[in-house]
Amino acid sequence: MAPTTDVDSDRPVSANYHANALARGLALLERLAERGGTLTLNDFNEDTGLPKSTLVRLLAVLEEMGYVVRADERPAYRLGHKTLTLSTGYLSGLDLSQIAGGHLAGVAADTGQTANLGVLDGREVLHVCVREPDRPIRFHTMPGTRDAAYCTGLGKMLLARVDPAGLAPHLPPEPFPARTERTLVTADTLARDLRATAERGYALDDNEGSVGLRCVATPLEVDGVCVAAVSVSGPSAEFDDQRQARYLDRLRAAGAALAADADVVAALQYLHSFLRSGAPRTQEDG
Repeated sequence: MAPTTDVDSDRPVSANYHANALARGLALLERLAERGGTLTLNDFNEDTGLPKSTLVRLLAVLEEMGYVVRADERPAYRLGHKTLTLSTGYLSGLDLSQIAGGHLAGVAADTGQTANLGVLDGREVLHVCVREPDRPIRFHTMPGTRDAAYCTGLGKMLLARVDPAGLAPHLPPEPFPARTERTLVTADTLARDLRATAERGYALDDNEGSVGLRCVATPLEVDGVCVAAVSVSGPSAEFDDQRQARYLDRLRAAGAALAADADVVAALQYLHSFLRSGAPRTQEDG
């Protein structure tokens, strides 16, 4: 039996009757969403502790408005079509570049380097949010830009969290195009680099994608799964050991903040439904 939850506990004492009814009705929708499938009147009673007479009234209103549907005569209920309208409206209103922008702007300001948020899409990394520092010399890219995954910091961080057996679709034919003299151009050399990346917890692009440009990237994890990566990019001369360590600390803090932002997580999950990103692994799987 699921533990009983007090659905009134998070509301102010001053809430009036109608506010109480609204909050209770929303709590019933949340329970249907959390549990999945159908819930009976007895299930709602056990979960919430609300009297069955109250539950019948609340569910009748929700059913009339299309937010729940009576699935059978026990009675049991499931979510109705109106909840899809709400969720679709919410997701369509999420601009990932905008909602993640505040987090990345702080990274760019603190490090003096260009901050990026990216996801894996086939052989490419897609830059979904970019914020640049306020300085004349900086690495410039635009949100929506795509780059090869095998020779970029964001890309290598994301590839390091893909099951090795599923890496092939994310790589070009060998030898990989050499962007610079330092580009890794074979699957074997890249695989060694990805193992090192997974072990140390961050990726490094050391003049592999562009001469004079360095990048470090860390994973953005949600429930142990890498759903994106965050990075800073800039002139190689500004990535000495001391500054790079500071950049990594700032990236890890940003990754944690992004993962704690419910809107960012929802937007990333929605975006992943359109990507060819493969099956990311948890840290334990690696």
